[in-house]
Amino acid sequence: MREFETRIIKIDVKNIKSILKSANASKVKMENQINNIYDFEDKRLINHGGYARIRIVENILNNSTEYYMTTKKIISQDKYKVMDENEIKISNGEVGKKIFESLGLKLQQSIKKSRESYKYKNSLIEIDINDTSFCPFPYIEIETKSDDELSEIVNLLGYTMDDTTSDTIYEILKHER
Repeated sequence: MREFETRIIKIDVKNIKSILKSANASKVKMENQINNIYDFEDKRLINHGGYARIRIVENILNNSTEYYMTTKKIISQDKYKVMDENEIKISNGEVGKKIFESLGLKLQQSIKKSRESYKYKNSLIEIDINDTSFCPFPYIEIETKSDDELSEIVNLLGYTMDDTTSDTIYEILKHER
């Protein structure tokens, strides 16, 4: 699967939620996540724009816990960040951990965040609030396949395309420091 996304950082969460509600965007996710990032000791995946991840999702909307095993690699970072993503739901996080470790991958980082996701037309708008020790500000990710819809969403939220970035969260945090 290819994923096209862009971010807007340092958002006013309350304002964004209010705008999305007024625009009749539907809330499709409300969750707490733990994202365990894996790589080889030499960090060859991360150094080449990729990673392996075990995501533990506490789904607040339906009171369940789900586990996902994912690999991602950046294809391009022009207007959008385009990722090649492979993901599968697994029975529990230990299963994924054992598979990654059997391949020689090691846990590099564990990141906690809350996420609310809204569907607007054919796009997904995700409000992410990370543990402040990882990322001290909230941001949104917009996943879409349409330039026109992206521009519409960015404008609807009170921003311009100049306010968006295709940088990874690690690149953003590096610039902010």
